[in-house]
Amino acid sequence: MSLKISQTHAISRRNFLAHSARGSALLAAPMILGSKDSKANATSGVAKHAEMRVLNDRPLNMESPAHLLNDNVTPADRLFVRNNGLMPVDVDEAAWILQIDGEAVAQPINFSLDALKRDFEVVTLQMTLECGGNGRSEFDPPAPGNQWTTGAVGCPRWTGVRLRDVLNRVGVNPNARYIGYYGADQHLSKTPGKYPISRGVPMHKAFEPETLLAFAMNDAPIPLAHGYPLRLVVGGWPGSVCGKWLNRISVRDRVHDGPKMTGNAYRVPCEPVARGQPVADEAMCIIESMPIKSLITTPKSGILVEQGDTLRLGGFAWAGDEVVSRVELSIDFGATWQAATLSQPVNRFAWQRFECPMTVAEKGYFEIWARATDTQGRSQPMVVPGWNPKGYLNNACHRIAVQVV
Repeated sequence: MSLKISQTHAISRRNFLAHSARGSALLAAPMILGSKDSKANATSGVAKHAEMRVLNDRPLNMESPAHLLNDNVTPADRLFVRNNGLMPVDVDEAAWILQIDGEAVAQPINFSLDALKRDFEVVTLQMTLECGGNGRSEFDPPAPGNQWTTGAVGCPRWTGVRLRDVLNRVGVNPNARYIGYYGADQHLSKTPGKYPISRGVPMHKAFEPETLLAFAMNDAPIPLAHGYPLRLVVGGWPGSVCGKWLNRISVRDRVHDGPKMTGNAYRVPCEPVARGQPVADEAMCIIESMPIKSLITTPKSGILVEQGDTLRLGGFAWAGDEVVSRVELSIDFGATWQAATLSQPVNRFAWQRFECPMTVAEKGYFEIWARATDTQGRSQPMVVPGWNPKGYLNNACHRIAVQVV
């Protein structure tokens, strides 16, 4: 869906430079999450780069500054973490079971990880993963929740089996409408049987060939913080539908109604609303395909350059279910735009690299803006798009600060 109401998010030069420089001290040693020693592995957490910004530690939520996301394939230590509950402990991969059940399944069946790897075709795809709330910190009035800036995104390589192959093996009834996932993460209250999150997707999305039950990321076991030993990866849709620590999929005869699937969770107003206006739950629509977006990953925001130097600008663009058709950059607040060179995605749902040399002829403070357009002709807005009470789907143009001396 398209949000048509837009608003300006004012930011001063001083605040912009301070914001872009946050956490800019470069430290060599990574921090280890969920481990008391220097060796992180799949069952003790994941090593994270020291510049990763922690938004919340219970549950753990952290993002990467834009300049750390310059790799074509996002490394595990630079991929954002979005948790809703407490990560499982003492995971035993050999004993892990995935249960397939629900009102619209022919017969409930359990699969071991070994059976998934042995009995189905294993595929590897690079797919963009982005939190629906990425960019929430720019909404005004503020929206509740983790105040993501631009770093709740990444594009690792995922290895697993196609969900559709597993569902076809199990048998799905004609009345199937949705799948819902369940994971082994624990609710913050530690109440037995209470799930922190259980979302899902319509059957047509579940049956896309790129929707995976993934057990590896970047050719290694998925780190614990990212869903070890099994997670769902659904390309182009918000990361909240990509359930981690996956141990159950329910094939529903209705729209899935698990935790954070109802009310206003991961929903936006079906029609544009004024800023700050309350919106009834029944007037909210489920987020599906993510909007067109881009991120400047090089150079780092806040750099000093000499007059006449050529900046080698680069970054990535992605477009939900669509493909990016062009990326443009501006150094004069959108008055003029320069086309960037844009690569094709390595496969569907992978982000696309853009590059653009740009020379700054004058001294002073400048902002470089990036604007992507998808194959349907939809471009990023230059300001924060239509306000919504949960701060979702901010795809305003990304910008970095440059001081020319």
